[in-house]
Amino acid sequence: MFRRTFWFTTGVAAGVWATTKVQRKLNQLTPESLAAQAADRAVLAGRRIKVFALDVRDGMADREAALKDALGLTSAPPANDLTQLPAQRGRIQLTHTSPYPHPNARNEDH
Repeated sequence: MFRRTFWFTTGVAAGVWATTKVQRKLNQLTPESLAAQAADRAVLAGRRIKVFALDVRDGMADREAALKDALGLTSAPPANDLTQLPAQRGRIQLTHTSPYPHPNARNEDH
C-alpha cells in the first residue's frame, strides 16, 4: 500500500509540475507577452546604442585633443584672427541692387 501511495503522489507531483511548466510557456507565447518582450529588448538595444554613441563621442574628443596638441593648436588665437565669423567682426549690410522688385517684397504703390 505504501508503494502505491508513493507512486500516486509522485505522479500527481509530476503532473502538477508539467502542467505549470506548460502554462508558463503558453503565457510567454501570447501576443501581449511577445509584444512586451520585444519592447523590452528594443529599450535595451536603445540603451546600448546610446552608451556606444557616448563612448564614441568621448573617444572623438580625446583624439581631437591629442591631434590639437600634436599640431600645436592648443594656444589661444590672436585678437585679429580672420577666422572669426562675420557676426563677430561686425555686421555687413547687403542691399538689393536689381532694377526688378524682389518677388516676395510687398508692393506698397497700390
